[in-house]
Amino acid sequence: MPQLSLYIDKETMKDLESAAKMENLSISKYTVKLIRESIHSKWPSSYGDLYGKIEDESFAADKADDFRKDIPRESL
Repeated sequence: MPQLSLYIDKETMKDLESAAKMENLSISKYTVKLIRESIHSKWPSSYGDLYGKIEDESFAADKADDFRKDIPRESL
């Protein structure tokens, strides 16, 4: 399995150790999890180009509800 060396400051290392411990994972496994989430959870770079491209009346924004009809909330 390939290995990766990182140089990070003490504060970041402390945060990394704490976060990994909270998820009950080793630092290595936690770091791999973060890297995978970061790589695979991004929108494609051209995603923003799609804005406004659909010309269909069914894609209109909903009208805002009239919240004056809500039941009054209890004061705390």
